[in-house]
Amino acid sequence: MCGEEKVNIRRAGQDDGAHLAALAKALWPKQDQEVLRQEMAELCTQREAALFLAECGAQAVGFAQCQLRRDYVEGTHSSPVGYLEGIYVCPALRGRHVGLQLLKACENWARTMGCLEFASDCTIENTGSQAFHQKADFTQAARIVCFTKRL
Repeated sequence: MCGEEKVNIRRAGQDDGAHLAALAKALWPKQDQEVLRQEMAELCTQREAALFLAECGAQAVGFAQCQLRRDYVEGTHSSPVGYLEGIYVCPALRGRHVGLQLLKACENWARTMGCLEFASDCTIENTGSQAFHQKADFTQAARIVCFTKRL
């Protein structure tokens, strides 16, 4: 997949819903792909959200979803904050800086939206995501344990 061909990063639009949904399904396998397609297409129309596609030729090989968060974001001191909601790169292209390119596109978008800070999260057991965030110069803000209870 992709060989030595350059990977192109571009802002996704509503017409990219199927490509985005297929990649999002790989990231969030428990989600329904049609629901993901609808959500991705809708996000493409929202002013405070952006989706970026990584393409190798005509093939979508990765995506990133970012949004503005105006509520409290752990470890930040301004509002709004650009927030990486999800990022995925096909396994065959990992280690080629595609994820970092997608992240940079998200960060640049957040700057244009007036953000001074950018944040993200991952589950405590997702060591691959933690390594990506450290490589991308994120600083760990906190480790938390969340609880729920049925009422």
